[in-house]
Amino acid sequence: MEVLKREGYINGYERVNVKPGIDELRIQLKYHEGTSVITEIYRVSTPGRRVYSSVRDLPRVYNGLGISIISTPAGVMSDHEARKANVGGEILCQVF
Repeated sequence: MEVLKREGYINGYERVNVKPGIDELRIQLKYHEGTSVITEIYRVSTPGRRVYSSVRDLPRVYNGLGISIISTPAGVMSDHEARKANVGGEILCQVF
């Protein structure tokens, strides 16, 4: 969630305790001219099929207009941040 906030796709989020032992995430979506900033979220890695990529092979989402969220040894970050830090990792999802 922190990556989506840093990249400007959401306004914020909070963890809410619904019942004892059960938490829920409440996400404040960001809107531009009445439409949601997030139009598409696609899950890349699944429990049955993990997708890894080196820094050279990180995919560009819609030619750089969207982002990929990557789990790296340096933490969870966007593909832009991963290229800057020169690390690869598991591709979790793509956001546009």
